[in-house]
Amino acid sequence: MNLEQLNKVAAAMTAPGRGILAADESTGTIGKRFDAIGVPSTPDNRRDYREMLFRSSEAMSKYIAGVILYDETIRQNAKDGTPLVKLIEKAGSLPGIKVDKGTKLLPFCPGEVITEGLDGLRERLVEYRGLGAKFAKWRAVIDIGERHVVPSYAAVAANAQALARYAALCQDETIVPIVEPEVLMDGGHDIDRCAEVTQWVLKETFHTLFLNRVALEGMVLKPNMVVPGKKSAKRASVDEVAEKTLRVLKASVPAAVPGIAFLSGGQSDEAATAHLDAMHRAGGLPWRLSFSYGRALQHAPQTVWAGKPENVAAAQRAFNHRAMMNGLATLGQWQADLERKAA
Repeated sequence: MNLEQLNKVAAAMTAPGRGILAADESTGTIGKRFDAIGVPSTPDNRRDYREMLFRSSEAMSKYIAGVILYDETIRQNAKDGTPLVKLIEKAGSLPGIKVDKGTKLLPFCPGEVITEGLDGLRERLVEYRGLGAKFAKWRAVIDIGERHVVPSYAAVAANAQALARYAALCQDETIVPIVEPEVLMDGGHDIDRCAEVTQWVLKETFHTLFLNRVALEGMVLKPNMVVPGKKSAKRASVDEVAEKTLRVLKASVPAAVPGIAFLSGGQSDEAATAHLDAMHRAGGLPWRLSFSYGRALQHAPQTVWAGKPENVAAAQRAFNHRAMMNGLATLGQWQADLERKAA
């Protein structure tokens, strides 16, 4: 393990004013998003769409520090034959790779899942490093049930162990691990229940990372924000989300972690930006706070693009706009009236 190199990459991934583009949707997930805009999910269409994002020079050079890729994408070439990884590097961004194999039902834990993909992971990491990956991502999924039996300790502990083993393997191969324990915002729970579960999950995760000897200085955390469930009748203000998220993070995340890159987790584009901005305005942060958004960065440009070459320039403007809004949020400089301006 080269901790100096790991720390350097982790710091670059969460540099002030920049964040991470999560372009690692599985073939099935991007297929659903393409269905919504009437575009066939073919390898060429997936390549053309992602190439369009990676060639958005303003967004990539100014606001996107890293891009999480899917296995298909890290192997693809642009239309002119240039590897997509090289487009990302040319823009001054870091290429990364999703390495988990998705979720499966966890035995004897009804409604709960475990993320798989540890078998053969070291060999895949070596290959991905050869393809240009500087960091990796593994997502654990924790649901909040209607009763306090979900999540179960078995599900939280099993996913924490998988995250820790993945992170250790990454660091052993000098690849920065993004550790993503996502507490889902589905359901009817209120913000306090989300805070309770998120704090438990984070503490269990960092305890298990410690037991597996993962160097915190060489990783990036990708957590959910503390928000009410989508079906909750009790909504929360921007300031309340920011305050409770920071309270949970300060109680759970060691200061040795270089950066935290939030997932958007189903929030609207503007809400994900506003919440991040409010946390920076609160000040007193022991780590860098940034973003690692997928849908919240891509929904607007994807809708504008709609699979038509004549829409590429407009879609890139939409992507630039969303990337800039989130870049400003990492500095506490976002303003709601900026959202009124056309991308």
